[in-house]
Amino acid sequence: MAVSIIIKTLNEEKRIAATIESALAALGEVQGEVIIADSGSSDRTIEIASRYPVLVVQIVAPARPSCGIGPQLGFQHSRGEHICLLDGDMLLDPGFLPAAVRFLEENPSVAGVTGHVEEKLVTSLEYARRVQRSSSQYGTGTVDRMNGGGLYRRSAIEQAGYLSDRNLHGHEEFDLGVRLRSAGWQLHRLDRRFVQHFGHTVNSYQLLLRRWKNKYLHGVGELLRASLGKPYFFQMLRELPELKLWSAVYLWWALCIAILLFLPHKWLALGLVLAVLAGMIGLMSLRKGGLSMGLYTVTAWFFHAAALPVGFLRQRLPPAAPIESRIVHKPSQTAA
Repeated sequence: MAVSIIIKTLNEEKRIAATIESALAALGEVQGEVIIADSGSSDRTIEIASRYPVLVVQIVAPARPSCGIGPQLGFQHSRGEHICLLDGDMLLDPGFLPAAVRFLEENPSVAGVTGHVEEKLVTSLEYARRVQRSSSQYGTGTVDRMNGGGLYRRSAIEQAGYLSDRNLHGHEEFDLGVRLRSAGWQLHRLDRRFVQHFGHTVNSYQLLLRRWKNKYLHGVGELLRASLGKPYFFQMLRELPELKLWSAVYLWWALCIAILLFLPHKWLALGLVLAVLAGMIGLMSLRKGGLSMGLYTVTAWFFHAAALPVGFLRQRLPPAAPIESRIVHKPSQTAA
């Protein structure tokens, strides 16, 4: 079998039908299978997915939802020589799979190939901030990770140990990328569209709170914990620029606490702390093009910095161990 398309889902009833249909249409050009790897949806995602000729699997207790658990769940049920990862709110671009499979066949040192992710609903400040970034992770050619998914070579994944770390609530693509590159593989982005992504449309601050509650913001700390003692640990430190930013935030907080504790004039101390905060928001507003983006950027810094130690201290499970799951629907079955 050429390709296993893994669609990771958690409450994706609004988009899952279109996502599955785009995946099935893509398999008209290459042989393969579609696997819905569900992290415990409480809406109609499973019901809708079961109407299609796809394999539907879902985690069961004691397994818990995370960004990393869905891809690994799908991988353990997959059979394809290549693994294509999609989110449940993406549309796979027609023609991508044949081009990606051909590229892997022509480039045996490449473990994975992706394309551009076209954001269709960039309405929140968080997504606007992402799109503004320009780095090796979003460029064309050799990249250090495949954010948003792509097509992976199964033999490379097996050499790296596992597809996705079930313990990670974020940065699972970076973790996979650094493990593959540490094993001598390369990753590549083609100058063509891979998927259309229909992301979050909620208020940016609501999204930030949601990501705190669902532990997405713990991802960097969890990644640090997962990398301790590994041969790629220092490489990972070099390639995560946010670690320097969070360190600067910790120093800022320490300075503010010192001012409040040791300056004898408390109102003056509070004024200095607030002045520094206002100055930082003003600076970021100038750099980001507006007060709303500047205020949100500083707020996001605080949330991320607070989440890092919480994620680092979380207990870990063996990432390569089988994930507790059940098969809900098989392609040979017909929906009621």
